Amino acid sequence: MMTSLKKLEPAGILDGATTNELKLQVSDLLHQGTDIVLLDMKQVTFMNSTGIGAMVAMLKIVRAKGKQIYLCGLTEQVKMIFELTKMDRVFKTFTDQQEFESKVLAA
Repeated sequence: MMTSLKKLEPAGILDGATTNELKLQVSDLLHQGTDIVLLDMKQVTFMNSTGIGAMVAMLKIVRAKGKQIYLCGLTEQVKMIFELTKMDRVFKTFTDQQEFESKVLAA
């Protein structure tokens, strides 16, 4: 069976509203049968605490359905926020899409 992968590219500031929008997009993808969601974060400039909370909620939704979500392309700013909030231990993150493909898809 072919694994279904979809990529989303959020941009700008991830706060409550934008992250809820992202959460809806991810939910839609899961309903459509997507197995793996890759969030390419290279255009995200900042995340606030609401955005982080929504990301965790999104992760729970994905895991509850037995699917997977990965992040790549975190900017220095977002990477720092992830490390401070220990989110880097919760989410599987990759430097870029190439690293994701070589480590996850090729595995």
